[in-house]
Amino acid sequence: MKLRPLLASSASLVLAFAAPAHAGEASVPSAQEPSEEATSSEAPGVPALWKVADEDTTIYMFGTVHVLPPDVDWHTGAIKDALAKSGELVTEIDMTPEAMAEIAGSMQSKGMLPQGETLRGLMNEEQRATYEAGLAKLGIPANAFDRFEPWFAAIALLQISLQASGYTDDKGVENVLEATVADGTKRVALETVDFQINVFDGLPIDQQLLFLLEGAEDPLASIEMLNQVVELWSTGRAEELGALMTEAMMAHPNLAERLLYSRNANWAEWIDERLDEPGTVFLAVGAGHLSGEKSVPDLLAERGIETSRVQ
Repeated sequence: MKLRPLLASSASLVLAFAAPAHAGEASVPSAQEPSEEATSSEAPGVPALWKVADEDTTIYMFGTVHVLPPDVDWHTGAIKDALAKSGELVTEIDMTPEAMAEIAGSMQSKGMLPQGETLRGLMNEEQRATYEAGLAKLGIPANAFDRFEPWFAAIALLQISLQASGYTDDKGVENVLEATVADGTKRVALETVDFQINVFDGLPIDQQLLFLLEGAEDPLASIEMLNQVVELWSTGRAEELGALMTEAMMAHPNLAERLLYSRNANWAEWIDERLDEPGTVFLAVGAGHLSGEKSVPDLLAERGIETSRVQ
């Protein structure tokens, strides 16, 4: 089970930067709209929305996908109404255009190897052959990421595949929210850009290489899996999306703890404390955090806080 495509539903940062290389003439699977079968009566047909509430506070919780095809229509119904009612928009990181413009520089700076080291120099002969073959499938020169650490190259490869297949971050949920939220809405970021970078940068090099090579072995498979993620998300099948996330995380327990579980615990604590203040809040975080093992709703339940599904 590939982990990289699921980053689109678990970390805002990783898909919100311009990769420093471009795909060539590779045949890349295209982004797909939800199938007719997926939007049948067996599925709600709209993304899931939850809320927690007490006598004077309501917190809507919406699971996002950070990049989407152009024709997925989700900003409707209960989601649109909940956003309109909310005086506060909460996201993983600061998603305003000004903040997003600075991300690429921060990632490249953090992702650089020390002078004299190269990415391919960290690999054995078999790993190097797998990696170079994966780059060739996307029309990328073998030395394109030699100055970067493995985690950065892994994310860049995914970004290139996404761009070539028609996925864009400007259609991602957070960017649409930023474009449609009412003037004067308070903004809150749960994390900093540096924190999200360190989730990956802090992994041991051998685990970073495993993460990179998993994607390089079959870079085009990432799009096919992301199509599946978008289909499950857009039709409200949160339990199935959670099962997919849990299965993928089993192969990367250290990254799972850093990327999902510890952050979910932090956010459950934030929600618990935010319930002490009156108001209506729209919280938008990666969909992978709201379903599956050790999800935010599960951790809230451990605190005695009930989560109800709005749609």
